[in-house]
Amino acid sequence: MALIPCAPMLISDFDYELPDELIALFPTADRRGSRLLELGNRIRDRVFSEFPCLLRPGDLLVFNDTRVIKARLAATKETGGRAEVLIERVQGERTALAHVKASKSPKAGGRMLFADDVEADVLGREGDLYVLEFSVDVLPFLEAHGEVPLPPYLGRQADASDDSRYQTVYARDPGAVAAPTAGLHFDEAMLTETHDAGVRHAWVTLHVGAGTFQSLREENIHENRLHNERVEVSASCCAAVNETKQAGGRVIAVGTTSVRALECASASGSIQPFAGETDMFILPGYEFRTVDAMITNFHLPQSSLLMLVAAFVGKERILEAYRHAVREKYRFFSYGDAMFLTADKNA
Repeated sequence: MALIPCAPMLISDFDYELPDELIALFPTADRRGSRLLELGNRIRDRVFSEFPCLLRPGDLLVFNDTRVIKARLAATKETGGRAEVLIERVQGERTALAHVKASKSPKAGGRMLFADDVEADVLGREGDLYVLEFSVDVLPFLEAHGEVPLPPYLGRQADASDDSRYQTVYARDPGAVAAPTAGLHFDEAMLTETHDAGVRHAWVTLHVGAGTFQSLREENIHENRLHNERVEVSASCCAAVNETKQAGGRVIAVGTTSVRALECASASGSIQPFAGETDMFILPGYEFRTVDAMITNFHLPQSSLLMLVAAFVGKERILEAYRHAVREKYRFFSYGDAMFLTADKNA
């Protein structure tokens, strides 16, 4: 469901200059040790440990509880050529959609060979993705032999610390191949602190796909589509949202994935339980139905996620904040610093 605003826009409208040294290659020593840029009626520089003071009793924090799977696998084709397999989505106990990087693309009817004599038949393709059927259950095999699929811009292999740090402390539903990175800043103590301050917590699930790192291909934004991602918004989450709104509290999404899940479930005009897939593309001109504020990391230039936050606070406003962050040497992207965005300029 692509949401197309009235005025045409180009990818280049969402560009900014970023020195390479500001890309965070590793996480901070402590989860709450990041900086926090608050964008309300003006820009304020904070540290993430101050985030609870920005909340009010009666607010609702909505977290994405997806769990990152070890989705990257080394493989060999029947012909002997090497390949890298990146699972995009586990579809059944033994089937998955995957990206395959090899000198020659595998064909339907071919076979991929993995560690421990595990095999996967190539059943066909769905767009850019290959349909693989494994000889064993996929999730346990990935846990034993896969590698955490770090974002490509980090330019390094995952190490032992990434197994825990590229995962939120509340992750519980396996299926993502990229972390909902805004949630990486929360530790158990902050969850307790916000709860004890009268802030409610609710949960959605959106299994982030590898497509989140892929560039948009068409310069005219309207001609692009996003990959489908699996979403679940429960009846209990919907009830928490409605109760919060009725009491005058704010619904604060932790991450753009939580934003997309909530807004997908609100497509009818009011939030309803939802379980299915979404390719929702939120662009400037979109009218947010549920989310009042959000925590988010800094996003890549010309990315769909930068367009989402621009839709929330305005394109010029978000690009001004990004220029400020570059001047002040914030750390960018998955392991970088965070922003607290509110659509209310008087906040």
